[in-house]
Amino acid sequence: MEKMTKKIKIFQTYFIIAFGLFVNSIGWTAFLIPSKVIGGGLTGVGTLIYYITGFPVGISYLVMNFFLIVIAIKILGKKFGVKTIFAICLTSLYTTIFQQIFKTPLVNDSFMATIIGAGLGGAGIGIVFTQGGSTGGTDIIAMIINKYKDISPGRVLLMVDALVIGSSFLVFKSIEKTIYGFVAIAVSTYVIDIVLQGTKQSAQIFVISEKYEKIADRITKEMHRGVTIIDGKGWYSHESKNIIMVLVRKNETQNLLRVVHEEDQRAFTSISSVTGVYGKGFESIKM
Repeated sequence: MEKMTKKIKIFQTYFIIAFGLFVNSIGWTAFLIPSKVIGGGLTGVGTLIYYITGFPVGISYLVMNFFLIVIAIKILGKKFGVKTIFAICLTSLYTTIFQQIFKTPLVNDSFMATIIGAGLGGAGIGIVFTQGGSTGGTDIIAMIINKYKDISPGRVLLMVDALVIGSSFLVFKSIEKTIYGFVAIAVSTYVIDIVLQGTKQSAQIFVISEKYEKIADRITKEMHRGVTIIDGKGWYSHESKNIIMVLVRKNETQNLLRVVHEEDQRAFTSISSVTGVYGKGFESIKM
């Protein structure tokens, strides 16, 4: 049973990565590449090569990423390496196929194509990052730095990709296309961070209830979250109160509210968003 559960989790991980790569590839091939917008990364380099030589983006992307796989396996581990190989090969396949399908951008306006394409690309990369994977190229660099430093992968990509964007002027001789390229990585960076923060956002919850013991027991047993009981006093009633304080992931708040509601419908509950929670069960501090 345990082996079956593990296999299901592995399948789920790779399925989500494949979906993220699909979204990312659509953003590039249906919007950015046919609009001659260089969005950064090795895909951006591949796009430049395509417009200079006519060589397919998917193939050049695969070739350039090959030597980076060794670095990913050595520094980030074999599992990351396998995921990276999977992502690189699938991205190359998606890009090669979709580039044959989308000869012209799905929208004629270059600016709209840039926004939509970069948004899809960023969402796709963010989804891949949530599963501990990478789309290769500059993404590997971003993940390595993020492993040791508390710097968002999106910002790392923004700095590294700026060089690629700037070089597009040498090919297209168009300031407009270069500006669109910088807009693309800005949008992509923003969307990547939104996707990653969405999986890590936490909430601090205070519950005031006469049945605090039952609520606290259920939170620890059913949700496996630590609970702190704080001594308080109602200033209006001058009565002593026991306050439950608990930190949970944002996606766990509904389960906690359900527990509180089932035990005490008159309980007073306060929920606050928390920008960062570090420790057991949450994020680790990266120095």
